[in-house]
Amino acid sequence: MERIIYISTARQMPDAALVQDILTSSRRNNRRDDLTGLLVVGGRRFLQVLEGPRAQIDAAYSRIRADDRHFAMVELSRKPIEERAFADWAMGCEQLDGDDLTELVDGLTEKLADADLRAQFRTFVELHRKAA
Repeated sequence: MERIIYISTARQMPDAALVQDILTSSRRNNRRDDLTGLLVVGGRRFLQVLEGPRAQIDAAYSRIRADDRHFAMVELSRKPIEERAFADWAMGCEQLDGDDLTELVDGLTEKLADADLRAQFRTFVELHRKAA
């Protein structure tokens, strides 16, 4: 099993309908492919974590790269894992807005054992804050 983390930029500011459309297809595909993860939307930026069998991660990542709703996709991390951090979520989602994003992200990540994964989320918050 492995985990991949990537960041990308939406071509247009994501509204609730766009995010819901992404979540609907992600959750359907992830259940089918035994993938779990979390999508965080901050402004026009997406941060996504996917976990599961390597072949299914590769197939999902290829599908996601081909999605023209976003661009500038950068793989931040890919590594083998023993245990899922988001085992209960076919695709959890948080859309960040407001001033105190740190509190929200800390709440999402406080139970994660992987310090590197927590750091990826905090870095994302800092990028969002600078872009605002």
